[in-house]
Amino acid sequence: MSASEKPLHIDIAVTLKDVRTVYSIGALTFEGDLPASIFHLQLITNDIADSNAESEVIAVFHTNAGHVTLHDVAYNADRNIATGNPYKELVADLMRRSVRIELCGATAKAHNWGNADLLPGIKVNTDAMARTTQLVQQGFVKGNEGKGVLLAI
Repeated sequence: MSASEKPLHIDIAVTLKDVRTVYSIGALTFEGDLPASIFHLQLITNDIADSNAESEVIAVFHTNAGHVTLHDVAYNADRNIATGNPYKELVADLMRRSVRIELCGATAKAHNWGNADLLPGIKVNTDAMARTTQLVQQGFVKGNEGKGVLLAI
């Protein structure tokens, strides 16, 4: 019997109404070959859609995950490879699902990245710490996907 054939009873059915979350993504951990943070963002956007919920979901990439926001040429130069950004379609899909993707300005400065190095639609904030703090003060729930932990603040 495959894993998909095993019965599963959901004891706590969750229906979302109004979702305001910010995810701080400072490193990539993986579920197989898929970055866990992107997998989890896909899950929450599916849950939002299933619930017909209102939502504002923001993902702030920084530190060792900032390269996810780069276009192919910049990605290749930064990572010393020639394959292009393997995450660009996943990021574009999240943006189509209304997830706002931001890059930490301090990370960009540390790597000498400019706005022209970014995938279309990526916004740059002052820095990830200040932006996350600002959003939490505005009532967003903070998820720390770089560590795989969700925190309600």
